[in-house]
Amino acid sequence: MTETSLSALIACPRCDRTPLDQGEDGYRCPACDVDFPALSGIPWLFADPGAALGEWRGKLHFSLRQLDRERARIARSLGAQSLSAAARARLQALADATASHADRLKALLAPLDLDGMAASHETYLALRTRMPSDQGLTTYYNNVHRDWSWGDEENALALQIVQDAAAGPTGRTLVLGAGAGRLAYDLHMHSESDTTVVLDFNPMLLLLAQRITQGESVELYEFPIAPRTTQDQAVLRTLAAGRPARDGLHYVLADAHRPPFAKGSFDTIVTPWLIDILPEKFDVLCARLNTLLRDGGQWINFGSLSFHAADPALRYGPEETAQIVAQNGFDAPTLSETRIPYMCSPASRHGRQELVVSWRAQKIASVKKVPRHEALPDWLVRGKEPVPLFDAFKMQAMSTRVHAFIMSLIDGRRSVKDMAAVFAEQKLMSKDEAEPAIRAFLIKMYEDSQRG
Repeated sequence: MTETSLSALIACPRCDRTPLDQGEDGYRCPACDVDFPALSGIPWLFADPGAALGEWRGKLHFSLRQLDRERARIARSLGAQSLSAAARARLQALADATASHADRLKALLAPLDLDGMAASHETYLALRTRMPSDQGLTTYYNNVHRDWSWGDEENALALQIVQDAAAGPTGRTLVLGAGAGRLAYDLHMHSESDTTVVLDFNPMLLLLAQRITQGESVELYEFPIAPRTTQDQAVLRTLAAGRPARDGLHYVLADAHRPPFAKGSFDTIVTPWLIDILPEKFDVLCARLNTLLRDGGQWINFGSLSFHAADPALRYGPEETAQIVAQNGFDAPTLSETRIPYMCSPASRHGRQELVVSWRAQKIASVKKVPRHEALPDWLVRGKEPVPLFDAFKMQAMSTRVHAFIMSLIDGRRSVKDMAAVFAEQKLMSKDEAEPAIRAFLIKMYEDSQRG
């Protein structure tokens, strides 16, 4: 086997895939005149590297603030005089674990504090790139423990499904949206692939995967959703791989919407638990994967098939999914379904069975130029076009005005009934209509305040 260097595969995610020049501390695009740094040796190949770094720093700070608030809530509970000895011991252990977890998270993500990397908000908008708002630093934190500490059952089944789908050697392989990296590691270690590239946009997941697959052990707390015992409230896990990865396993931090690779770079692309969560039309994703594969290359998909687009027409079923794949330069795939355990922690009563979908699609034709992914529309980016008056905006505007008026009436003296009377005086609603509406809003406000 002859390993393909990572520098021979990557290209600029900002312009039209210009080859990058490699330097001592990362890469540089000669066409864009932009430097792409590295985090602990992992190339940081976002279209605007400074803005992406700033956003992930913000997500880290938000996660740490959440842990601070959780410690404060636990401390308040510990201050109660009526606690039993068992409850006090449980809460104290949870408080200690939460504090330790924050320290471990800061240590793991220390590479985010790179010098001289300031976020460029204007450039970020111009490039229409941004991290999804629903993706936090620890959104897939439990996957870390599933991949590296709960045992091999789920991981072995995932590997077998992908291996069964593949036809022959996988060659140069890209695992797109690799998460905590276990499937990519297993594929690399159990195949004859000379080069496996592991891409994800979450620095916590890849920094951790890199350390583990290099042979390190990392200790992190698991906080089970439904602890089986008192001791399972917070479990310090040792995360480790069976053995260090052989040569040819490479990590890249980048956005799957703008994969930083030259056309035709890969023999195989694997998309694990990815295709139905990306905020992009599925046919565009299919075309983009087509351009990254060599002629005759294969696309292997594995995971859920649960499209959740706002437009019901884009919530594809299996037959539609296969048809769209075939319309974008691939042969018609045969979809297979396998029921497997999913996210079944030994310390939790929470877990489920999942019917996963897999397929292999071979590239049989090239597609036309794929449109560049744009996360934001012109009226937001340029700021010159009229802001569309969507129905959702209308409803939100009305709700905001009503809610703002309710908040203005909160003075520590008025009751719900008093506030309803003001609504009636202002001819906004009748008193009978206003009282339940105000109460519902205040219930939500109260419940949100109790959650911290």
